[in-house]
Amino acid sequence: MNTIRIQPLTAAAFAPFGDVLEPRPAPDRMINAGRCERHHALATVQRGGGEAILSIFRSEAVSLPYQCDLLERHPLGSQAFMPLGPDDWLSVVAPDEGGRPGAPLAFLVPAGTGVNLRAGVWHGVLTPLDRPADFLVIDREGDGVNLEEVRIDPVRITR
Repeated sequence: MNTIRIQPLTAAAFAPFGDVLEPRPAPDRMINAGRCERHHALATVQRGGGEAILSIFRSEAVSLPYQCDLLERHPLGSQAFMPLGPDDWLSVVAPDEGGRPGAPLAFLVPAGTGVNLRAGVWHGVLTPLDRPADFLVIDREGDGVNLEEVRIDPVRITR
């Protein structure tokens, strides 16, 4: 079984897979009579002819080391995950290699930070660490097959 180490989440390291959802160093503009910073259009919702929907996902937690053996992707639309709690969480992604997932990478996503996975990006299931967590999820609803799941050789993920 291969072992991979979790790496810190940076916009540059995550760019091949999607966008990091966190405030910019400075807001794009101030709104609400100057009381609210607007960090505008942090990501684009890809919806492939469907509609963008908002959901709340409630996920069981995992502990490290974690064994990942299932990846999925959504070829018709992006999928954004924003944690609603105070904890770090894990995002597992993999490049596409001829329609199959390549070698997975694991990112530690800080509390209060989300990710937007581009359409077609292979990724692991929601992975809060140590305790269950809720996530606001923005993704696509509509016609067409928008879920592919693949079992992979297990990968052990550690700090």
